[in-house]
Amino acid sequence: MSKINLALLSGGISSEREVSIKGGDQVFEALDKAKYTITRYDPKFDLERLVSDASELDFALIILHGPYGEDGTVQGLLDLLNIPYQGSGVLGSALAMDKLFTKQIYEIAGIPSPPYVVIKNTDEPAPGAYVEKLGLPLVIKPVVGGSSIGMSIVKNEEGIEKAIMLAFENDDTVLIESFIQGLELTGGVLGNDDLLALPIIEIIPDKKYEYFDYEAKYTPGATQEVCPARIDDAVAEKAKEYARLAHKALGLSDYSRTDMILQKDRIYVLETNTIPGMTETSLIPLAAKAAGFTFTKLLDKLIELSMKRNGKA
Repeated sequence: MSKINLALLSGGISSEREVSIKGGDQVFEALDKAKYTITRYDPKFDLERLVSDASELDFALIILHGPYGEDGTVQGLLDLLNIPYQGSGVLGSALAMDKLFTKQIYEIAGIPSPPYVVIKNTDEPAPGAYVEKLGLPLVIKPVVGGSSIGMSIVKNEEGIEKAIMLAFENDDTVLIESFIQGLELTGGVLGNDDLLALPIIEIIPDKKYEYFDYEAKYTPGATQEVCPARIDDAVAEKAKEYARLAHKALGLSDYSRTDMILQKDRIYVLETNTIPGMTETSLIPLAAKAAGFTFTKLLDKLIELSMKRNGKA
């Protein structure tokens, strides 16, 4: 069997560039060189080369995060170039990247998520009104973005405007949510017609972190991740069902990871990631390992799912 000519995309121009490069490096090391001839492309510099090479490429593995990588833009380019790629297409990627549209779809699908208001950068902030509607603390974050960049937890009314301004540095639309105190969980799924829900992961940031922020996510040893989560079987099954339901409701493909909060016996769904972190110690590879997939086999599975979906397998 001939080797697959694979384009590995990482880097890009979003605020998550460094995370993407690190993921790309580890994915490159894990890919089976007997199966794939790998060419690396950084969209910040190499889009012209990618277009030029398109006719020679069989597949693209996207290890990009944030705008211009996870939001459907690169996916649209690859569609135009007729290069299959893992994960969701333009529509699903764009919907899941926009936290407001995601929450609206959750509501339609009956998926519980925290109460919220949304404001534009042309609106006059009204801290008192937000507190009256949502209470305190509040979570304030840009509508588009990832890795908790631009996000704040605000415990008093006086801190609201500063947090809003920080969020507006990353987007012109900001989401203000009720803060749900509880256990952080995440659930991954693999597949298309038949979805495999991976074991639920329990996320425990070090006590010096208020929540699973950028530093807690990417600093070695800053967060304890327990898989499978130490929760009741019934709660774990409900979390898996929400992960599957979110994947379907957003029209996603191949894989996704949905973040949740467990408060007592109730689960609130926060957001769904279409290109989750893909270092060997990231959450999806951790859950996949608990389900019997090595990192290399997980990458093979994602490529296989996409090639089959595109009629290439």
